[in-house]
Amino acid sequence: MKKIALTVALSSLTIATLAARPASVTGTYVEARTAEVFAGACVMNGEAATTGREALLAWKIDRGQVNGVSLDGLAVVAALAADTNLGIHEIGGESTPARAAIYVDARANAAQRQALVAMVRSLSGNLIGTVVQETAAPIEFADNGHVITVSTDTVKLAVEKHLNHDPSCGNKQWFNPLTKVDHAEMGNTDRNEFSAGALCTKWSDPNKRSSFFGTFSY
Repeated sequence: MKKIALTVALSSLTIATLAARPASVTGTYVEARTAEVFAGACVMNGEAATTGREALLAWKIDRGQVNGVSLDGLAVVAALAADTNLGIHEIGGESTPARAAIYVDARANAAQRQALVAMVRSLSGNLIGTVVQETAAPIEFADNGHVITVSTDTVKLAVEKHLNHDPSCGNKQWFNPLTKVDHAEMGNTDRNEFSAGALCTKWSDPNKRSSFFGTFSY
């Protein structure tokens, strides 16, 4: 009995130790969709079945490593397109897996590119079904304290780090971030553009309450 009790105690200690380990990678996250995340019911009823099928997601690593591979200062962007609203499951519908075009920081070597894509897939859970294109590209990711901007040749994203929480017309938050985020806030999208052909769709959807920003860990 003492041996069994000791084994159980050691197992519990191991689990607790693993849970207490700090994240290996930390950084900034931002996303914008082609549908409002904060709106009144009348807007949501109109958008839920017809929009919100596309989104831009971007991560900037402050510091950290994956399996010994340093990712300090690197960025990665995912452009998503699906056949249904990407957040429809949160309001009672059934989501379909998204197609993704992933842009990996051009400064990354082969091992870093692989680690960045693995991170995106892991943090996205079941959101991404197929990666249709993986491209190395120069990525500009800047946070000036008021606005986060992300850009490549074919991706343009600008998110204001504030949102007017006007409760008129029953406005409320309908969705949560599309990926795992430690601390997230809603923002106003100034620019949300994707102009590549990889996803068989292009979009420009500015001036919406359609974004989230915050910190992430992996």
